[in-house]
Amino acid sequence: MNERSKSGKVSFGNTAFMPKEEQLETSVRNRNISIGIPSDSKDDEKRVALTPEAVNLLVERDNEVIVQKGAGQGANYSDKDYSENGAIISDSLARVYGADVVIKVAPFSEKETDFLKGNQVVLSYLNVLKLNEGTLAKLIRKKVTAIAFEKIRDTNGVMPVVESMSEICGVTSILVASEYLSNMHGGKGVMLGGITGVTPTEVVIIGANTAGEYAARAAIGLGSTVRIFDDSLDRLRRFQNLLGQRLQTSVFHPQVLKKALKSADVVIGAIELEDLRPWYYITEDMVRNMKKGAVIIDLSIDRGGCIETTECRALHDPVYEKHGVIHFSAWNLPSRVARSASIALSNIFAPLLQNLADAGGITQLLKYNRGVRNGAYLYNGMLTNETLGQKFGIMAKDLDLLISAF
Repeated sequence: MNERSKSGKVSFGNTAFMPKEEQLETSVRNRNISIGIPSDSKDDEKRVALTPEAVNLLVERDNEVIVQKGAGQGANYSDKDYSENGAIISDSLARVYGADVVIKVAPFSEKETDFLKGNQVVLSYLNVLKLNEGTLAKLIRKKVTAIAFEKIRDTNGVMPVVESMSEICGVTSILVASEYLSNMHGGKGVMLGGITGVTPTEVVIIGANTAGEYAARAAIGLGSTVRIFDDSLDRLRRFQNLLGQRLQTSVFHPQVLKKALKSADVVIGAIELEDLRPWYYITEDMVRNMKKGAVIIDLSIDRGGCIETTECRALHDPVYEKHGVIHFSAWNLPSRVARSASIALSNIFAPLLQNLADAGGITQLLKYNRGVRNGAYLYNGMLTNETLGQKFGIMAKDLDLLISAF
């Protein structure tokens, strides 16, 4: 825990047993930073990493925040909202991308990296599957230190961005499924849930994680019968204790899963995939045997998907039909509720950015904050992520060794 002394210095934890040199390193004066927030609207991304209220907190601490015109529009934040809270509104990409720290939600594109001045800190989603070699090469040449949203951990070892977006995805997926079961979008005219005298809809969820939990909560709340599949008995037992007897649990077994899918009205794929190779828990043959008009939503589509028939689609065109089953597979589902998602992200990144300023630089923050260090995939232009190294055939370096030299 960082503690601020009366002299305005920040102390990183207990330094009593450190050598004097390290004690001096860990007690540094607050260094103001500039923060650039580019617009992500062209990438079908409506979220923004910092809300106007969060900007106000950072500006009050003497940091400079530069917001590109229209950056908050997708989340219904106007330029006036930001300017009234102390932000500088600019349509100069060079100025926005020239800040000490550049933070955006969508992964950096190759064109966007051209605007970076170099030797900066950049934060965004990484999305290993979509990152191309050209973008990575430019980030390396610019000698940036890059932090991936989805890899950052808090003091409890939890990934806060993944958790908060998973909560949103879980609830939103059930609301979306309800839309596409109804007549409004050409569905079969079924209400998601149940009423007196009418058999409730059946929801099958693949994955007993945060997204699966919140999808189950929403579906049970609407009156659906819910069955959740996972390969961990511990996770299934926890779910049963959390959500009660109305939830049916099952380990993965092809015949059991196939039978459940035949009667399912909604299928939510919530498996957290780490491997670069796709791993399909639901095959095309299983989908072919589902009811006509059923709805599939794959929440892991940004990492390759866990259902063989799903495709990674943009948010403006997320729906298609295959084997008579409606598929919804937008890679950034939280953008459907961009304001709520932006507030959730802002709650994480406002204090993180202030900690960066208080630390006096990214090296000190990485040195004493293991959670942020976990999210770093580039350090001063050096690749530190083994998964990216395997993908592009580049030797990844040990970040712990690199920062120990400073």
